This record gives sequence, C-alpha cells and structure tokens, in this order.
Amino acid sequence: MSGAFAAPSWNRRVLRLALPIILSNASVPLLGAVDTAVMGHLPDPAYIGAVAVGAMIFSFLYWGFGFLRMGTTGFTAQAFGAEDGEEMRATLARPLLLGGVIGLLLIALQALIAPALLYFIDSSDQVEGLARVYFDIRIWGAPATLITYALLGWMLGSGDARSVLLLQLLLNGLNIALNLLFVLGLGMTIDGVALATLIAEYSALAFGFWIVARNLRARPGVWDWNRVLERTRLLALFRVNLDIFIRTLCLETAFFVFTARSAQLGELQLAANAILLQLQTFTAYALDGFAHAVEVLAGNALGARNRAAFRGAVKASTIWAAAFALVFCALYALAGAPIVALFTDIEAVRAATDDFLPWIAVIPLVAVWAYQLDGIFIGATRTAAMRNAMLISLAFYLLAVWLLVPAFGNHGLWLSMALFLGLRGLTLAAFFPALDAAIEPREATPA
Repeated sequence: MSGAFAAPSWNRRVLRLALPIILSNASVPLLGAVDTAVMGHLPDPAYIGAVAVGAMIFSFLYWGFGFLRMGTTGFTAQAFGAEDGEEMRATLARPLLLGGVIGLLLIALQALIAPALLYFIDSSDQVEGLARVYFDIRIWGAPATLITYALLGWMLGSGDARSVLLLQLLLNGLNIALNLLFVLGLGMTIDGVALATLIAEYSALAFGFWIVARNLRARPGVWDWNRVLERTRLLALFRVNLDIFIRTLCLETAFFVFTARSAQLGELQLAANAILLQLQTFTAYALDGFAHAVEVLAGNALGARNRAAFRGAVKASTIWAAAFALVFCALYALAGAPIVALFTDIEAVRAATDDFLPWIAVIPLVAVWAYQLDGIFIGATRTAAMRNAMLISLAFYLLAVWLLVPAFGNHGLWLSMALFLGLRGLTLAAFFPALDAAIEPREATPA
C-alpha cells in the first residue's frame, strides 16, 4: 500500500478523521435542538411534541435506508485501500441510483406512510395534526436526502472528512438560519420548520454533487458501467444493504417505541423526553465521529489485508471514544439543568426533566461501545453480525419496556433504553474475535 500503513501514528490518523466528523455530526442534533428550542418558546407544549413526533417519523423513514451511507462507506474504504479507482466510481454510482429510486417511491406512497406511522403513536389530536403538517412538507425532500446519504458515505469512505464537514455545515447551518427566519422572523410555526429543512436538503444535494465531481477529477479511473452493474458486486451490495436495513429498522423501532410510550405518559412527559433525547442524540453523534473514523481505517486495512493496521485503528479510536464519553458524563452531571433551560422557558417542562437527567449523564459510558463496534463492523462490511446483535438487543429492549414502564413509569422507559444500548455493545463484542481472525494478514509494503 505504498507505505500507507508503515509505522503509522494512529492517534493522529484517528483525530484527523474524527474531529471534522465530530464537528459535522454535532450540527445534526444541533438542528434538532434548534427546532425544539424554537417550538419550546411558543406558548403551547404541543408544538414541541409535534416536532418530536414529526422528526421521529422522518428519522424512522430515512435511517431505515441508512445503508446508503453506511454500506457506501465500507465498500468505498475497501476500494480506496486496494487503490482501485474504477471500483471507487462504481461504489458511488450504485447507491446514487438506488437512493434516487427509493426517494421517488416515498413521495409516491406518502398518502399511506403518514397515517400508518401516526397510528402507532398515541398522541393528542393537536400534536398529531401539527405533525401531519410537518410531514406533508418534508416528504418532498426524500430523494435529496437519500442521495446525499450516498454522497456522504462515499466522501467518508475515501477519507475526505473535510468535505463531509463542509456539506453537513451547509445542510444544517442553512436549515437553522431558515428555521429562525421563517419562525421568528415571518411568524410561521411548524410549517416554517419543515420548509426550512426542505430547502436545505436540495441545496446540500447540489453542493454534494459539486464536491464529488471535483474529488473524482483528482483520482485516476474511468466509469465502467459493466462493473457498476456486475452481478456479484450487486449481490454483495444487496446483502450488506439488507443487513444494515434490518439493523437500522430495529434501531429506529426502539426509538419509535420510546417516543410512542413517552406520548402515552402525557404531553408534558413527551415534551420533556424530547428535550432529553436531544441531549442523548447530541452525544451519540459526537461519539460517532470516532466510529466513522474507524469505519474508514478498518475498511482501508481490510482492503489492504493488513491485520496490524486493523488492530491499531481499533485500539486508538476506541480509547479516544471512551475518553470523550467520560467528558459527556461530566458535562451532563454538572450542567444538565442549565442546558435543558436553553431548550424551553416552559417551567413545567423544565421541572419534568429534572428527575431523569441522571440517565443522560450515565448513558454515554453505556453506549460508546456499541457506537465503536458498529463502526468497526461497517468498515469491514461484516453486516450479518450487526444485524444479529441488533435483533437480540431489540428483543430484550421490548421485553424491558413491557415490564419496566408499567412498574416504574418514565424511569422504566429510560432504564430500558440504557439496557438496549448496553446490550448492543455486548452482543457486538461477542462477534468481534471472529471478525479479527477473518482478516488475512499481509505484510505492508515498506515506504
């Protein structure tokens, strides 16, 4: 590999990839936080609940197709590690075509999707009506969002973390600016939040195509459509995407159940949990910076068939992720209440969060192992293990919700979530030795 893995400084490599991704990832929950905060300063807590429900519906829809990002990263990283320019182009073309088709299908089926998902959320009529307004606007951004997933996955897999940062900052920065303009400036409500997102999604898509076109000009290779449509590679893509789809559907089911059970506890508890979940989401996206870094480095190592590089990347990224998890634990333990106050000035909602802030302080240390192991398995495209681990974890989570929520209320709901995140890490850890052993060792070419 032209010395790419010769005596590397893994700390430097991990941080060079992880820090831009952490910054870009931080902008994602920041957008949700702004949505929640803007609605939280309207007089009715139903607006907070409606944003939570509407955003959860799109999270459920879009991240069900998260394989367009995750699968693309793994395949691209391996092609990059093998220095295969034609395959790098093919790993971009396949998910772009797939994302566009799925996005158009979601638009065509919108009249069925919204009622079906809202049926399972036992919220008030007011919350449901506002959430439907949000859905009817945002659904038109489906093709842009899913194609952008593929672009982000390709950028990340090729090690271009800076472009990932630029694209995410444009997407979420423009979204936030338009959000504030439409709601605070023009007096719109939940329709303004949805319209801001729609405009930002198509703007990001255009910018993403420009970045990728520029990057490809600097990489040798041609567009080989026979390779793009090669049966064995398409079957491999289908296998990986199906595994990731099942895994992600399980993950989104867990959060869907969490939001639905929150709604059953009342509008006030739904609003409080929406804010607390924003904090948890912010933590997850930040820690995912190290998971994304190990996706790239583990995929490169697998493409180069270098077990030593694989182990070095895993060790360095995991140490950094655990250290950042400790920082988040301390932050929420010491400043949780003031942070919550930034989201809403409704005193009843603030008070409803107080008893449950300790869960937000503990969860980073429980969840970080799941995030890291996800990154490792995605980079290696060993997705069957991810699928199986998630199925096991979801089964125990649903059982916990069924048993613990009636007995302990909202504390039971948060305990169930903590158990779910912990089990994800434990089950993936059980599959890790087989992954490590499967990497064929090869000596790196001296620099």
